[in-house]
Amino acid sequence: MENAMSFGDLLEAVAQLSREDQEALIDLLNRRLAEQRRDEIAREIQVAKQEFAGGKCQEVTPDELIREILS
Repeated sequence: MENAMSFGDLLEAVAQLSREDQEALIDLLNRRLAEQRRDEIAREIQVAKQEFAGGKCQEVTPDELIREILS
């Protein structure tokens, strides 16, 4: 990434935008982050399904799961 900007430079560039453009940028970034998170969750679900199908998981009750989390 030869043309990559530093974070400080990016903040300065954003500060030069109009308020409307800054709000549009925030909206766009929030949408992209949400999409990335959805993709990440979908990948995690696929891995969990594969592990379950492969017998790598065992069924537990909600109480057992909470005890394991809190231990």
